[in-house]
Amino acid sequence: MSDTLELVDEDWSTALAIVAHPDDLEYGTAAAVARWTAQGKRVVYCLATSGEAGIDSIEPERCGPLREAEERAGAALVGVDTVEFLGHPDGMITYGLELRRDIARAVRRHRPDVVVTGNYRDFWEPGALNQADHIAVGRAVLDGVRDAANRWVFRELLDEDLQPWKAKQILVASSPEATHAVDVTDTFDRGVASLAAHADYLRGLGDDAMSDPEEFLEAMARPVGARIGVRFAVAFEVVEL
Repeated sequence: MSDTLELVDEDWSTALAIVAHPDDLEYGTAAAVARWTAQGKRVVYCLATSGEAGIDSIEPERCGPLREAEERAGAALVGVDTVEFLGHPDGMITYGLELRRDIARAVRRHRPDVVVTGNYRDFWEPGALNQADHIAVGRAVLDGVRDAANRWVFRELLDEDLQPWKAKQILVASSPEATHAVDVTDTFDRGVASLAAHADYLRGLGDDAMSDPEEFLEAMARPVGARIGVRFAVAFEVVEL
């Protein structure tokens, strides 16, 4: 992250959040979503997978529906009533034309002003390796959002009566190259509740660090907030289109 963070431009009405797994948006971003929906903005969630490989003790056939239900519950707590799942295989997502097409299709259907995604870079920070699904989806979002604006890419979408759509920017959460931030002081508690809604998943992690979602999220949000002079904030890399 750079030393100085600017405030995210919130002069928009609709957003489409596209990430790899149920729970990806709940590690901080959900508090920003709660702020935006409280402002009257519409936010839609689009998950590339159902997270079916995410709990070691539960076979995928049961885990996928369970995690979809947790994601819908967590989304509702921050004002999101539309949650979609693209059906790509959890843990085995590959960057490619199929994923880009699915993303372009979602963008053309929902026609958002901005698109939100997760860190597409190889690392969270030096020495902390990112996960393959996050990288594949994040990079496909960068390209798929641009594809959505070009009528001559994925021309079959025109046959689905999906006309080109150009979003104005992409907000990349949890990026090591963050440039902007959103004050989530007033909606931090709703973000915590959204993460806590993933109770079975968090239990399945067996990670003491996740035994207290509030403490975990506060450890991330407080340092970002200090950089813009508020109690809690969420950082984003802003990609202008």
